[in-house]
Amino acid sequence: MKHTLHTLLLLLLFSVTLGAAAEKPMNVLMLIADDLNSWLLENPQRYTGKVIAPNLKGLAASGVNFKYAYTAAPVCSPSRTAFFSGVAPWKSGIYNNAQIIDQSEPLNREAVLSLAGLFKKGGYNTFGYGKITHGWDQKEHWNEHIGHKRDPSPPGAPLAKLSGGEQDWGPIHIPEEKMNATGQASKAIAVLEQQHDKPFFLAYGTFNPHMPWYVPQKYFDLYPLDQIVLPELKQGDLNDLPPLARAVSDGPGGFADKVIKSGKHKEAVQAYLATTTYVDTQMGRVLDALEKSPYKDNTIVVFLTDHGLHLGEKLHWQKTTLWEEGTHTLLMFRAPGVTQAGGVSERFVSLLDVYPTLAELCGLTPPAYLDGRSLVPLLKNPKAPWESTAITGLCDKTRTDLAFVSIRHELGRYTRYGSDEEEFYDTTKDPHEWTNQMDRPEYADTIKKLRALVPRFEVTAKPLPSALTEKPKKKKKEPKGSK
Repeated sequence: MKHTLHTLLLLLLFSVTLGAAAEKPMNVLMLIADDLNSWLLENPQRYTGKVIAPNLKGLAASGVNFKYAYTAAPVCSPSRTAFFSGVAPWKSGIYNNAQIIDQSEPLNREAVLSLAGLFKKGGYNTFGYGKITHGWDQKEHWNEHIGHKRDPSPPGAPLAKLSGGEQDWGPIHIPEEKMNATGQASKAIAVLEQQHDKPFFLAYGTFNPHMPWYVPQKYFDLYPLDQIVLPELKQGDLNDLPPLARAVSDGPGGFADKVIKSGKHKEAVQAYLATTTYVDTQMGRVLDALEKSPYKDNTIVVFLTDHGLHLGEKLHWQKTTLWEEGTHTLLMFRAPGVTQAGGVSERFVSLLDVYPTLAELCGLTPPAYLDGRSLVPLLKNPKAPWESTAITGLCDKTRTDLAFVSIRHELGRYTRYGSDEEEFYDTTKDPHEWTNQMDRPEYADTIKKLRALVPRFEVTAKPLPSALTEKPKKKKKEPKGSK
């Protein structure tokens, strides 16, 4: 009898403990890299070179990896503003880095709650280190927020001798532990090493691999120049594009053209890969700290990149395009009790879906105005039915009234520039998007279906930087007694 009673008490204690564990709130670790393209997904249809990123590849394998995730805008500030506010660019009008975001009526502080603000309102402590948002920080939504800084340029820069400013690369002159992304990773690690009496939302973002690519020599040494694989390029790739699409690319005479003609294309790719591995190292430090912490079993991890990056494709360098290189991002989720290791989803999703996903995973009520959809069904079953949410918006560099939009879908990619210039690529046969099929009659029905998915542009764009940064002239004081 005593033995039976003892057993029942143990079972009761176990069930109470299990119930308490199940009710334990989930923490969030959000990791963000800037300008990191999708090469590390190891898709031989797009890139066949090696990318040394064991930590991020390990994270992808530990949960659900989204093979086809896309940015809402292929520019830093508009992309981050979109996924951190949940408001699409075609509703906020934010398409340019230099726009004053608080002047966008949909994004004023009274109308929109940032992702960090949602968690703080829900009883979380919120911490942010490095490049997370870009111009839309809402610092009152963070318990602690320390933004990013660029590392100093090495003596003698530009080292590549092709251009001034940020379009440069080479070994950095300071120790790795003195680099900003390293220090910010250490701050994120310190949060994971603390004892918390409340759940936390912790975001860590690297400025890298945004240009310039200055990292320690040891990362360059991992990629010998004679082993560098260049992205595949096509002669005359821009010939079948409408005028506005050609204007989006820098084309002949741009920086991409300069890199290729100088014979330094391999050096540039080497520098980008070296910086990618540096980013992976810092992300790995934070992930290792989580693994060693008491929070590893009740912390959701999400890793994403703000947009893609061109390294010569379409004769373009960096981002700001509506092709695959500019819009394709990385997105990985590991959610204890929800995701299974090794999950791969081939559904077409948007970074706008991150906000409602984290809200649902943590039992928080998201704002009603969000433009994304929760990815939880795909986290539970990566092959679940899904209607594509992969839409990217852009505005003309010089005319704020000219909106561009691209739809990425199982059927291919449809892009419209302004009101009547269009592209369509059959990405199942043409993953590099080399051949514009707009005039092929066999694709007419497909194009019609994709046209129907173009969102209504409630706002094209807010005023460009020149209109925003121009200070009003001070009125001269009139002499006393004048009329």
